[in-house]
Amino acid sequence: MTQLSPHLTSFLREHLPRERRASVHTCDAYAYSFQLLVTFAARRLHKRPCLLQIEDLDVPMILAFLEHVEEVRGNKARSRNARLAAVKSFFRYLEHRVPAVLDQALRMHAIPMKKIDEALVASLSRIEVQALLDAPDRRTPSGIRDRAMLHLAFAGGLRVSELVSLPLDQFDGRAPASIHVIGKGRRERVLPLWQETAAAIRAWVAIRPKDGDTALFLNNAGRMMTRAGFEYILEKHAATAVSVAPTLATKSISPHVLRHSCAMHMLQATRDIRKVALWLGHATLQSTEIYLRADPTEKLEMLDALAPLGIKPGKFRPPDKLIAMLAASG
Repeated sequence: MTQLSPHLTSFLREHLPRERRASVHTCDAYAYSFQLLVTFAARRLHKRPCLLQIEDLDVPMILAFLEHVEEVRGNKARSRNARLAAVKSFFRYLEHRVPAVLDQALRMHAIPMKKIDEALVASLSRIEVQALLDAPDRRTPSGIRDRAMLHLAFAGGLRVSELVSLPLDQFDGRAPASIHVIGKGRRERVLPLWQETAAAIRAWVAIRPKDGDTALFLNNAGRMMTRAGFEYILEKHAATAVSVAPTLATKSISPHVLRHSCAMHMLQATRDIRKVALWLGHATLQSTEIYLRADPTEKLEMLDALAPLGIKPGKFRPPDKLIAMLAASG
């Protein structure tokens, strides 16, 4: 039997942040996954968490934990897969350090991820975005800060983790203004800013407390803004913006919806998915293709191109004429 605690501690404190150079957010997410798993396993086996063995985390235990995550905690398949990914990563780490658990690791890797419904991304219209950006009160310091955050979150298409952790010195206010972002996977990108966005950030920097943390955006205590803090700000101003754009009341608005909105508007303006991928910091174009599925413009352009040929879309299958054309060209 092999004690779990020293290997799990080394995985979370040494391997992830130093060897893998995982971000703080990734390390926190993995730590929380194992907090849930260790608590579940200890309760199920009637053991103290510090007495758990690696062998206790066998396939039946992990499957029971994943079922607990979905049915008891009410998490979706995406969260379930994230917990399983953390477990698999830990056992990949053990493969090179504890040969006795190689067979256990092999069985663990065989647990399949659950398929996720690929729903269309949610986004806001231009009227809804403008109403949201105009909601903060520019006469108050918090309103100036909130307006700058909302502008940057949308115009930069930033993840909420990128927004709240952005250091003050990564904003270059010289014309043309830009920000330097270190995103997911430690991929860096420099984004030019619209004049209105740059002006909103400059207005905040001018009144920003000088003795707070080094982050660009601070909460009322002078500390770096948290994810939950920005989510609260967004929810508050979305409720205010409903009076201008009533359709906002029917939509679920989150920080990622602002990112999706940026991507959709950029795709409609540029018709170039590669530029959208670069702007958002995606590692591959596959991640950006979700916006093509949600944008009807390309489908309409395809139908317009086929119309002069007398080709109309079939009800349940492509028209025979189109099938023949594709076969001839292939």
